[in-house]
Amino acid sequence: MSTSTRRASLVMAALSLAGLSMLAAGLREERPALGPSAVEAMLDDWHDAASRADGVRYFGHMTGDAVFLGTDATERWTLEQFKAFARPYFDQGRGWTYLPRERHVMLSRNGEVAWFDEVLDNAKFGECRGTGVALRDGEEWKIAHYSLTVPIPNDLLPGFAEKIREFTKKPPVVPAKAEKPAPKK
Repeated sequence: MSTSTRRASLVMAALSLAGLSMLAAGLREERPALGPSAVEAMLDDWHDAASRADGVRYFGHMTGDAVFLGTDATERWTLEQFKAFARPYFDQGRGWTYLPRERHVMLSRNGEVAWFDEVLDNAKFGECRGTGVALRDGEEWKIAHYSLTVPIPNDLLPGFAEKIREFTKKPPVVPAKAEKPAPKK
């Protein structure tokens, strides 16, 4: 084989390797970042959908295995249970409005999980707090877990706890007395 043929073969091999390397790098390239602002936009749209009784849009922001914890102790709903609860309201054009006032969003190092807390205002319940976890699903975020609470100032909590016990007819929890440890020998 002549020197020029050998040189041409080496150049072709080098170009082929460079092309394969670039192709492999492109395949390994990570998805573009969807930062905290994307999570905030999704949450804003989720709250807006609820206020407009838009069930398709509202539940479209949740994962298929999402869990929603409402303000009542009995309200732990899977996505399907939550849809069944909300359907009669949404079908009548009645939603619920929670206006975000403050929000904090944190992301996992790999950018696939977000957790957040938010302070919300509601006409009926006043100041509320929402906390949750969102998962990246392709190029969007979806809520996997959400908990809605009504914060009660600590000084008022004993009175509220008593009212709740009266309402639910549950006695106060009395901690069991701890046994004294046996003396060391």
